[in-house]
Amino acid sequence: MNIENRGAQGASEAAGLTEEIAAFVHDTKFDDVSTVAIENGKKSILDGLGLALSGSVAKSGELVRQHIADLGNIPGGATVIGSNLKVPARFAAFSNGVGIHADDYDDTQLAVAKDRVYGLLTHPTAPALPAALAMGETANASGADVMLAYHLGVEVECKIAEAINPRHYQEGFHATATCGTFAAASAAGRLLGLDIATMKRALSIAGSQSAGLRENFGTMTKPFHAGRSSESGVVAAQFASYGWTAAGNLLEAPRGFFKAAGGGYDEAAIKGKLGAPWTFEFPGVSIKPHPSGSLTHPGMTEMLRLIRENNIQAKDVVRVRVGTNSNMPNALIHHDPRNELQAKFSMEFCMAILLLEGRAGLSEFTDETVERADVKEMIKKVDFVVDDRAEAAGYHLMTTYIDIHLADGRTISGMADFGKGSPANPMSYDEVAQKFHECAEFAKWDKVKANEVVSMVSELEKLPEINGLMSLLRR
Repeated sequence: MNIENRGAQGASEAAGLTEEIAAFVHDTKFDDVSTVAIENGKKSILDGLGLALSGSVAKSGELVRQHIADLGNIPGGATVIGSNLKVPARFAAFSNGVGIHADDYDDTQLAVAKDRVYGLLTHPTAPALPAALAMGETANASGADVMLAYHLGVEVECKIAEAINPRHYQEGFHATATCGTFAAASAAGRLLGLDIATMKRALSIAGSQSAGLRENFGTMTKPFHAGRSSESGVVAAQFASYGWTAAGNLLEAPRGFFKAAGGGYDEAAIKGKLGAPWTFEFPGVSIKPHPSGSLTHPGMTEMLRLIRENNIQAKDVVRVRVGTNSNMPNALIHHDPRNELQAKFSMEFCMAILLLEGRAGLSEFTDETVERADVKEMIKKVDFVVDDRAEAAGYHLMTTYIDIHLADGRTISGMADFGKGSPANPMSYDEVAQKFHECAEFAKWDKVKANEVVSMVSELEKLPEINGLMSLLRR
């Protein structure tokens, strides 16, 4: 059989990276996941559920539900969080993926290699969790089964993102969208019980659906990326289960994902590294204290500290200098934001709102706030520049230098590599629960239900089926 036929038929090739990933997804047991990873994963799961609730009341949530209505009567077994809808798994995965990423408030993978921009990597929960929840609810799976599927998805997604050449992100791909598709396929494939050969095909089908461009940052299409990657992974796993054919070496092949989307990859970053260690264990996953791009967070954490410790008043600020490495302005592209979505990718807005309000939560990231005269005036006082010291520190850090020049002639300065919520300064489960309640309140969610969700997620592995949790997230 010639090469073309082997690819077309999806016949067995010599064991390669795609097969290694498929075997990892198939073979791993719940007890194989480290205790540290399980506990950190619970925080990200709770965080994701809260964000799906708050995202359900965003304009994007309304439009997603309009799309579902336009599809006609499509009853199914999976919950659209924040609504009274139950739909087929693929549409629930899409809806909830959009919801989790709608406010850009979701968790973020940390980098290992110094050439990996912190924001180059992924928002791991937004593609993985909706797929695990949708397939788990449809199958009446247990809490432990859904947790394992979620962890497998996150692990595959993060290791692929760490391995692909940095060109992938730097030249325009959105890694949450591209690598997230493999996360969702892994989670859904595990819950469907796919064997290794079928899982290889699911990953290959997922790779052909992998897409998402960073030019859409600051618009509704950024969370669309997360939703579509989750949906695409579910579809990939389902089609593979039907017997749909696909290549068996899609990731590592000369015309496969890594080569086409990044120009290559670092095999040492992924081969033999799945679950060794788990990403949730090292280097960790960062949970956001503010609904803005993760690259803003070290500066925001440090700015808050400087404001509080020095009693800085907005009226006394003459000029603010914020210095970072050159890759951070590559993502934080909106220097004069015109709406809330652009403000999430504006270092200038994030610094300005903290100086004016002393906080930056869901209520501060609104179109009305962005258009305020005092906000626009403060934004003009913020200089966002490349700093040689930050550049030298490496792109795996988010090193941020701040100099606040005051009317009395003083300059208040500070520096941070990471923000609150990172493994270097982690949130406790109780702190994540506080954020969950903020999101639930923003969605006007029943407080009794919200309290039950917090309690249930803390012992998620003990749930005999996931449906009880999902019922608390429906209206």
